[in-house]
Amino acid sequence: MKPRNILFITADQWRGQCLSALNHPVVKTPNLDALAREGTLFARHFSNTSPCSPSRATLHTGLYQHNHRVAMNGTPLDRRHTNWAIEARKLGYDPALIGYTDQTVDPRDVAPGDPRLTTYESILPGLTDFAATSMDFPNDWAKFLRARGYEMPPEERHIIWSRESGADYEDGASHPKPWIVKAEHNDTTWHVDQAIDYVSQNRSEPWILHLSLLRPHPPWIASEPWNRLYDPETLPPPTRRETRDDEAAQHPWLSHQLKHPLYQAPDDIRKLNRMRAVYFAMISEVDENLGRLFEHLKHERLWDDTLIVFTSDHGEQLGDHWLLGKASYFDATYAVPLIVRDPRAAADRTRGQTVHAFTEHVDIMPTLLDAIGTEVPPQCDGSSLMPLVEALAPAWRAEAHFEFDFRDASFDGAEQALGLTLHQCNFSILRGERFKYAHFANLPPLLFDLERDPHEFTNLATAADYAKVTLACAQKLMSWRLAHEDQTLTHLMATGKGMIARPTPRF
Repeated sequence: MKPRNILFITADQWRGQCLSALNHPVVKTPNLDALAREGTLFARHFSNTSPCSPSRATLHTGLYQHNHRVAMNGTPLDRRHTNWAIEARKLGYDPALIGYTDQTVDPRDVAPGDPRLTTYESILPGLTDFAATSMDFPNDWAKFLRARGYEMPPEERHIIWSRESGADYEDGASHPKPWIVKAEHNDTTWHVDQAIDYVSQNRSEPWILHLSLLRPHPPWIASEPWNRLYDPETLPPPTRRETRDDEAAQHPWLSHQLKHPLYQAPDDIRKLNRMRAVYFAMISEVDENLGRLFEHLKHERLWDDTLIVFTSDHGEQLGDHWLLGKASYFDATYAVPLIVRDPRAAADRTRGQTVHAFTEHVDIMPTLLDAIGTEVPPQCDGSSLMPLVEALAPAWRAEAHFEFDFRDASFDGAEQALGLTLHQCNFSILRGERFKYAHFANLPPLLFDLERDPHEFTNLATAADYAKVTLACAQKLMSWRLAHEDQTLTHLMATGKGMIARPTPRF
């Protein structure tokens, strides 16, 4: 028996430990905690890449970055790759989107002047637009705000930066300055309202809904009263070296990154703590709104017919290692939450369990397709999580894997600063139980002993007593890449008896 409906929820830029179910020292997430008690909480789930477009390409196609090749925001998604929405359509579903998927259309499929070639925020093929919005294209939400009397800026997308007048926390105010948009009208509330409408309109037929929420993505500006929820004065300090220069000494790429204005954490600790407090508050606001959606599913008697998957596209540094954003080799960039609530009786014996196996975004597409009872395409690099949800204790991967491609087709700053070519602007990471290894295309490697150095401060790649570990990790990383090259047709062979197929597990 399969779930009748699928609710696939992504938040944006949500650090993996930011759930009170995982004992975060600040954040309260009672509704997601309750979801975890009724489902499975994956405590070591990782995005396979960053930022938004590459990570979501992995989520939607089940492919590692070195196979889908969406390098950065704006890199086109190759039309040859299928995705979970296209596959679900083959079973008669009409997968719907509320929010965004951050994919650039394949330019070979459109005319040169097509407006979709000017943005990375096009819709994933296979999805029906129910309420598609994004940071650059607020669309129906912007119309909603205008109808309620908000004076919109000339570029409507700038509404998300509009705060009330007056001093901010770092200038002496007692709390962070609020957003001009009221809580009942802001994007989080509006998107969840759209999801509630969608459920009500489609309750009589099986459905799949992808709810893609912007928050807690910047700008870190919260509506009243959320801006006052957490006191910036009481936050634990960020995890970092004493100075930015001390941090930069770890690796040439990190030194370069810490010079970039988009990725620098502010020196003013009051400003940083204001940003962090609002970030945590936005997480709690998302949680409260998801609670409304969950209650609506129960009211409509759909709770026990709906598989729910909640995760995020990637993490956020939030001042750790003097960085902001999601462009690093540290765990905070890649560790994200994952909760799967399976309504079937087959999952009853595992309700409330926390899984500590390494799971990855490449596993999400196989999980969604497994849940609706359709075949997982050979292209997928991951495996369905359903055996873990059902506690069947399958063989599972012993490490997690991340990749980051920092090339920029429009600007060669990194190449000039680091002496690289465009195609050398990347690194791959093997993250095991104890050791974490990062291999750069043409820069020195990194090795962290997470047992002794959980905050990733000390690079041991050149330490003589870790030479064997460094070599073993490099060999494991190469073996992983070799085992996960594109296999779309490699399991097929033409023979005298016709075409034979022998797909095999990925690990």
